Amino acid sequence: MSEMTYRDALNLALKEEMRRDPTVVVWGEDVALYEGSFKVTRGLVAEFGEERVKDTPISENTIVGVTIGAAMGGLRPVAELMTVNFALLAMDQIVNHMSKIRSMFGGQTNLPLVVRMPGGGGSQLAAQHSQSLETFFMHCPGLRLVYPATPADAKGLLKSAIRDNNPVIFLEHELLYNSKGEVPEDPEFLVPIGKSEVKRSGDQVTIVAYARMTVLALQAAEDLAKEGISCEVLDLRSLAPLDDEGIMASIRKTGRAVVVEECWRTCGLGAEISSRIFENCFDILQAPVQRVSGLDVPMPYSREIEKICIPRKETIVQAVKEVMQGKF
Repeated sequence: MSEMTYRDALNLALKEEMRRDPTVVVWGEDVALYEGSFKVTRGLVAEFGEERVKDTPISENTIVGVTIGAAMGGLRPVAELMTVNFALLAMDQIVNHMSKIRSMFGGQTNLPLVVRMPGGGGSQLAAQHSQSLETFFMHCPGLRLVYPATPADAKGLLKSAIRDNNPVIFLEHELLYNSKGEVPEDPEFLVPIGKSEVKRSGDQVTIVAYARMTVLALQAAEDLAKEGISCEVLDLRSLAPLDDEGIMASIRKTGRAVVVEECWRTCGLGAEISSRIFENCFDILQAPVQRVSGLDVPMPYSREIEKICIPRKETIVQAVKEVMQGKF
């Protein structure tokens, strides 16, 4: 095990998979000479050359479209979009082609591709560059979607995504790139797609979270433990497919749930998970499920107002206290 940043864990995963499999290629805006907007592709062009690491034009629809064709032709491309906000320009390719080709061809072709996209708010980048769009992709059948919270999961999930024969949307929170953690050095270390993980064990309430919200949930759980409230923190890791079995197992253990998401509340991830919890665990719930989410507003530029729009440790603590007091 080595301590490294989330950014370096992703970089290591790319290097290991490119060394292992010559069909793995990396494409995107500024991924080669500039080494990526967030330096995730540092050193790739130097090691693997311009045939396998290519800078592309500023055209997200084209990047994804070419990636789809390359995957059908036998490569395992990893495309980087500079930010998830720009994926809106590629939604025709993502929704009408990337998600549907395996089904429309009756399974006669694989589509082993990954589209990496940083996202999330908190960097004071205002309304068009601070969005959390994960539910857009969750809503579309045929896509796999992962969103790691730790450097170890970032490495293991990216390697699993590259090896998967299905199209995978791989989201990375911009505020996690500098976070550090222990990462296995084993080049065969994989984290299975579709499996959540208990990041902290508890027996009074389950906090369901993902990506940066998992980090905040762990901080909230630490504070709540000092007040005698035992929280279990469940990191989803994969958003499509969701690990229903893992979610329900934790809820059956604690009897209470708080679901934390950064995306907008209306039709959000929290609503879907809350509904599934009620459908499967209603008889053992001791209180209604609490939801913590981003506000239904365009993200403001003002740093102080932006803080109000994104879940914080304090809002998670408050939601846990409310669910502990609530009863049916």
